[in-house]
Amino acid sequence: MTAPRTPRIPYGGDYNPEQWPQPVWDDDHRLFTQARIDTLTVGVFTWSLTQPAPDTYDFTALDRILDRAAAENRQVCLATGTAALPPWLARRHPEVNRTDFEGRRHRYGQRHNFCPSSPAYRDHATAMAARLAERYADHPALLAWHINNEYGGVCYCDLCAEAFRAWLQDKYGSLDTLNDAWWTTFWSHRYTDFGEIEPPSALTEHWRGPDHTAFQGITLDYFRFTTDALLDCFLAEKEVIRAHDPDTPVTTNFMGMFRPLDYHRWAPHLDFASWDSYPPLDAPPTWPALAHDLMRGLKDGAPFWLMEQTPSTTACRDVNPLRRPGELRLATFQAVAHGADAALYFQMRASRGACEKYHGAVIGHAGRDDTRVFREVADLGRELEALGDATLGARTPARTALIFDWDSWWALEISDGPSRLVKYQEVVHAYYRAAREAGADVDVVPQTADLTSYDVVLVPVLHLVKGDLAERLEGVAARGGTVVATFLSGRGDEHDRAFLTDVPGPLAPLTGVRVDEWDSRQPEFAQHIPELETEARLVFEIVQPRGAEPIATYGSDFYAGTPAVTRHAYGDGEAWYVATALAQPGVDQVVRRILARHELIGPYADHPTVETATRIAPDGTRLLFLLNHAPEPARLTAHSTAIDLLTGKRTEEGEPLTLDPLGVAILSLLS
Repeated sequence: MTAPRTPRIPYGGDYNPEQWPQPVWDDDHRLFTQARIDTLTVGVFTWSLTQPAPDTYDFTALDRILDRAAAENRQVCLATGTAALPPWLARRHPEVNRTDFEGRRHRYGQRHNFCPSSPAYRDHATAMAARLAERYADHPALLAWHINNEYGGVCYCDLCAEAFRAWLQDKYGSLDTLNDAWWTTFWSHRYTDFGEIEPPSALTEHWRGPDHTAFQGITLDYFRFTTDALLDCFLAEKEVIRAHDPDTPVTTNFMGMFRPLDYHRWAPHLDFASWDSYPPLDAPPTWPALAHDLMRGLKDGAPFWLMEQTPSTTACRDVNPLRRPGELRLATFQAVAHGADAALYFQMRASRGACEKYHGAVIGHAGRDDTRVFREVADLGRELEALGDATLGARTPARTALIFDWDSWWALEISDGPSRLVKYQEVVHAYYRAAREAGADVDVVPQTADLTSYDVVLVPVLHLVKGDLAERLEGVAARGGTVVATFLSGRGDEHDRAFLTDVPGPLAPLTGVRVDEWDSRQPEFAQHIPELETEARLVFEIVQPRGAEPIATYGSDFYAGTPAVTRHAYGDGEAWYVATALAQPGVDQVVRRILARHELIGPYADHPTVETATRIAPDGTRLLFLLNHAPEPARLTAHSTAIDLLTGKRTEEGEPLTLDPLGVAILSLLS
């Protein structure tokens, strides 16, 4: 099953009319019509309203909400409401409350406060989902099911300890296998009974917080267990929904590059991917673009839904900047450019109280239609309405892939040495940014992805190499492609045990290098890389070429003149190895040189503020998105004859093409 079929990009967002009296609903729907809002996410936090007591269900409010949406010709993404417990459930079953990393059992409060291993939570959550599905499966407003909301959080209670032990028994089968995987002969940790195993927490294997662990293997497995435990909660709700509604697509809203949960383990179980985009507004535009492409990659390149974004500002950060005029439109079309088939907001009307009363909203507390934010939302709604279905279902024809791996993320950042200052996201983003700013479309894929369609595969800080990935990367190079690996890659297997071979482990034959030593320094120390006229920081692997040729070298210390960047001919292609954390200009040079070999430099790569992205519509139409992230006009020369789907203007190849400040063009290419 795939995403819902709609005649245009669904436009709207999270709506909580249960917080308001009936006259406000009337105003809301009048304003929704004015802004071309056609899709509402409802019921996200209504559990205490729809089930006020253990044996009492009251769907009066939801009935009115859905019936009103249908009467207004709006569609609904209906949530199960199970992300926040009703107070009576926590009082009646204290075990539903989570135990934190320090071993404290929490009392009722906040949200995402449930233990995923609690039978009481699962029983009541699935009962609620079942009743909702039974009642609303055939409702004319129903477009999709939205299970729970922004899953996350970890529990360390006795129920989770027992569930973890059962999970381990299923994974390893025997204690001998487990002891070998975790290398428990270290520090006298050899287990003789599964009952001896404790969740890794501040009371057991950790110190100075969740990233400092004595045994990386057990901590990695607890991260995986938590991912699976929450996934089991999702699947339990999906199963009861399917018993009453076999046809309506089901999703839950992810959070992009969210470290706690491995979304690749979830992806097969969603009918379509969706996510909530709240990037820091001072981040480069490639930061949210990377998250968009990661979400698109979850379902083998299928379009995703932008389930939430703010129309103006967030409220959860210490400082919450405001989106400037034009930035909302630009961010929305950036999501569409990278594969979004829906554009939804949080929130439709600002909450009057509690922690999100200052969070941006389409409709503010005064309910006005003449605010700047509402006017921008309405203008964008009219544009999306005019765009119709032109982009729906379109795919991205990327020939460059970047491998993104939660296991490597976790393993790198819980490792003692070489440097805790290396951050997985930052290194991955540096290589993604270099490729995107050079004009290449990029698929962000898991280690298990089919790589046969790619000319370039970027493998930054792939700390753990699993399965047959090394052989498949060799296949990319053998047939003429290019593989780019970096420092701290190929260091361990799936259990984070060091490979008993030369670094970079299984990647050594492909890269043609051997690394015996590595230096790490404080961030203020910079190694000069003379051939690239750039600097490197944090980690400096000392490379011995074993067939590879040096491309760039270190400029100082006893390893001055040894390779910092190498290239190794392999079959009809090549593999590059970057042995240090290059500054962004150095990464840019390396990546552009590789992309140029495969003729993947985009036509506007010399315009640093102009982002490009390509999608191919189901009818074969090639769409080129141009997004100007600068507050000044971008003056280009059209590389192809095209029609701008937003303006209807035709531009001939070679003619001037100007993008307004923060401007967008969606070009249907004719040549």
